[in-house]
Amino acid sequence: QVQLVESGGGLVQPGGSLRLSCAASGFTFSRFTMNWYRQAPEKGRELVATITRGGSINYADSVKDRFTISRDDGKNMVYLQMNSLKSEDTAVYYCNARLFVNTFWGQGTQVTVSS
Repeated sequence: QVQLVESGGGLVQPGGSLRLSCAASGFTFSRFTMNWYRQAPEKGRELVATITRGGSINYADSVKDRFTISRDDGKNMVYLQMNSLKSEDTAVYYCNARLFVNTFWGQGTQVTVSS
């Protein structure tokens, strides 16, 4: 059974940091491109960061130089380190795994940036 389980969300003040984690199981993690998406209230889902199985990384312009994606294939984990958080980063963050037509989603974790 495929599972992606996010953790690490919460309430943080502007300028603060959070580290999201995503634990994967039920598929060959190392073969998949891993992504973090987010969805703010009344907005569409936005791709935040991508890391391929070869380690190539891309970020949305809005998070570049503030967020860092990483993966540990030995632990079947993907991470999103978020620094210098802004109110506009408030959203539900989703872990996604993709390989060709196969795509899996986690249930999401809420990140709220507010003073």
